[in-house]
Amino acid sequence: MKRIHLFEFEDQQWFPVFLRNYVTDFLQFLSNKAKVYKPIIEVIHTTLSKNDTKNIIDLGSGSGGGLLWLSNELKKANPDLRILLTDFYPNTAAFEYIKKQSDIFSYYTDPVDAKNVPGDLIGLRTQFLSFHHFRPEEGKMIVQNAVDAQQPIAIFEIQDRSISSLITMLFSPISVLIMTPFIQPFRIGRLVFTYLIPVVPIVVLWDGMVSCLRTYSVDEMKALIDSIDNKESYDWKFDKKKSKTGFVIYMTGTPYLKH
Repeated sequence: MKRIHLFEFEDQQWFPVFLRNYVTDFLQFLSNKAKVYKPIIEVIHTTLSKNDTKNIIDLGSGSGGGLLWLSNELKKANPDLRILLTDFYPNTAAFEYIKKQSDIFSYYTDPVDAKNVPGDLIGLRTQFLSFHHFRPEEGKMIVQNAVDAQQPIAIFEIQDRSISSLITMLFSPISVLIMTPFIQPFRIGRLVFTYLIPVVPIVVLWDGMVSCLRTYSVDEMKALIDSIDNKESYDWKFDKKKSKTGFVIYMTGTPYLKH
């Protein structure tokens, strides 16, 4: 089906920060428990190796996504790995919690715009489950900014515009109700806005459905890259890696100068 860019609550400036954090906290918890990024561990290893870097600059980190579990797998082959968490709406409480779980992590307290990343942030730029938030022209700006800075980039999504993904999202409120008591750091407000005033389950359902409709296909990612200036200076890879628990759509871009 055609890509539809409806609104997500998480993107709205008027949406209360604490509610946005509750939603991203749930996504972080689910991503780690389900090990959703297991299919692309080797993709990240290869991309880091090609660029001779130990640094990941994660853009649009939310509450950390599935990076806590993923980092434990990545550091087996990259013991010096370092991951910097950033976001346009930084959830510093969640970032601090993740940092306490592993010394691999650090975080940026100021807002970071993926379309204009500070020049002092050097390393593999990653986006886990966040690229669909951007319209095509904005997505082009994100990739162009990486190319202009000669920094590698990797984008990962775990849903698509299929009936199966939409059906999966219909069950997401049930997951919220089951998992909320186990999410850390503990917040009374999280319980209130999940069970008494069910804002979080509703937002997770709506944003999840919209995320499916917004997600770029592999062919659309290729078309976006075709519009990038100086794209020929990069080695681009695109694929949809399947696993027992689902799939990951990904795009990586590696400067040839780094080989």
